[in-house]
Amino acid sequence: MKKIIFILFMAATVFACSDDLSEVNVDTKNPTEVPADVLFSNATKNLFDQMVNTNVNTNIFRLVAQYWTETTYTDEANYDLIGRNINGSQWIILYRDVLKDLKEADMILTENPDPTLTEANLQNRKAMIEVLQVFTWHVLVDTFGDIPYTEALNADDSTPVYDDDAAIYADLVVRLNAAISQLEAGAGGFGGGADYIYNGDAAQWSKFANSLKLRLALRYANVDDAKAATMATEAIAAGVFESHADDATIQYLASAPNTNPLWEDLVQSGRADFVAAHTIVDVMNELDDPRRNDYFAQNLGEGVYEGGTYGANGNTQGNSTIYSEIFEDPTLEGVILDYTEVEFLIAEAAARGYITEDAEAHYNEAITSSILYWGGTEEEANEYLAQPEVAWDETVWVQRLGMQKWIALYNRGFEAWSTWRKLDVPELPNAAQSGLPVPLRFTYPTTEATLNGENLAAAISAMGGDEQQTRIFWDQD
Repeated sequence: MKKIIFILFMAATVFACSDDLSEVNVDTKNPTEVPADVLFSNATKNLFDQMVNTNVNTNIFRLVAQYWTETTYTDEANYDLIGRNINGSQWIILYRDVLKDLKEADMILTENPDPTLTEANLQNRKAMIEVLQVFTWHVLVDTFGDIPYTEALNADDSTPVYDDDAAIYADLVVRLNAAISQLEAGAGGFGGGADYIYNGDAAQWSKFANSLKLRLALRYANVDDAKAATMATEAIAAGVFESHADDATIQYLASAPNTNPLWEDLVQSGRADFVAAHTIVDVMNELDDPRRNDYFAQNLGEGVYEGGTYGANGNTQGNSTIYSEIFEDPTLEGVILDYTEVEFLIAEAAARGYITEDAEAHYNEAITSSILYWGGTEEEANEYLAQPEVAWDETVWVQRLGMQKWIALYNRGFEAWSTWRKLDVPELPNAAQSGLPVPLRFTYPTTEATLNGENLAAAISAMGGDEQQTRIFWDQD
């Protein structure tokens, strides 16, 4: 896997001795035009940074999924989204720092393409941009529900309408299918280190796109089973992830500012009040889960794990298990979609009767791949799967799959939260201090009331309220 190479771009202008003063006011230190590959790289890093960080101002999904809790400042673990503008940060970063750059990169490739690129390479680049756009849009929908979409990202329209969340998803499926058909293996993509995920390998991008399609397919479960079955069948037939070598990851570096944001949040920041939550520690203790040594660090003696009370007041770190030192590694890779998740998705699709695959086999492979990824052994995986509480049981498959997927997604807070909302497994307690239940969505940023009030009001009415317990379209009770 390649390292991230951050591109520094400078435009210089050389003036000749003449009477032409038209360039005097041009800022020679800041470019007015940025190449598409730089915009693509910047958007990619911003997307990964937002999805993997644990900054209390921008990403609290590990807290929402009840993997971690806080011991000193507990507002976030009590689902206060407004105090630090957490919902606003998710909104702004994905719109401004990811989607805007991707849109501009696509526009440059369309309006001013590099004449040295082959047509197939150009189309691959545009398809790669589209895959990341679809991914980002689906995250925004899954976070908020109805959002600005068809009129968004238009500099001439500061008050875009909000589109229906189900309608957006339907369009994203169309766009993703088009991107998949557009990718041509062997024709390359963004070169020169600009593609931080697959280094321009179109075949890998195709697997990523199909794996994303499989995720979206299962979002339709219980909403439109026919569509879910068709999409799942098509995605698997076209080729999804086959091992962790296919994962959609970014490799961070050992020195700032290119480290994994977790290192910045846990080490560089000096913040020391995150601890593992009882919610997950208790479950893994009961199952004697071999991943505990990789997820957690004991501070109560060898083999002893004790989670913190979720969303409670008071400093309990002295009595509680903390996260493993793995999460303080500045080079820890960032992940937005992986082989383990894909295997769970295939198992779910099979259990629902969408496909003819063996649900048990893919369930077992999902768990095994997770244990191996975190440093465990085949023997540990086999012993774990042999437990009656873990072994596949088609009569309670939702409970088994939901619990095991939640455990496996430990470092993927957003997807863990989304999967929990769909399967309602495990049972997550209300926050101890506020008494609030786990949010089913993020409320809209408060700034929208001022900047786009009329359209916001229409969206709130269409959604049935702007509450944390308002459901998005695929979240069926």
